Amino acid sequence: MQTLSNHTSRKPLSGLMIVIVEDHDDTRRYLGLFLGRLGAGVVLARNALEGVEAIKNNRPNLALCDIQMPGANGFQLLRQTRALGPNDGGSVPLVAMTSLTTQADRARILNAGFEAYLSKPFTPNMLTETILTVARN
Repeated sequence: MQTLSNHTSRKPLSGLMIVIVEDHDDTRRYLGLFLGRLGAGVVLARNALEGVEAIKNNRPNLALCDIQMPGANGFQLLRQTRALGPNDGGSVPLVAMTSLTTQADRARILNAGFEAYLSKPFTPNMLTETILTVARN
């Protein structure tokens, strides 16, 4: 697990703490650097187990979670996070990131309890807008 932070003001994501759970190293690092440049504090997790721990230990404003990961997938991370209870980070909003793109996939992901869905590949603007929308709610 790795923590990155950016304390600059006047950035669209200033004041937000975001956990990124992504098994691909380059994608995880890129997302962390990008969101950090926009002012977010970022915690990077390589898998669902690290992701649940990062959520529990940091109580972020939201978590971005890959759905298809080896071992425990994004759905298992969702269930384990919700099992933490609200005082331990169990109510942290989760945003799914996935290459599963059918309407049925989207419905399954949202019905499972993810607050939002980002279909890979997504643009930086789509990512930023989704984060801001979820963080406002």
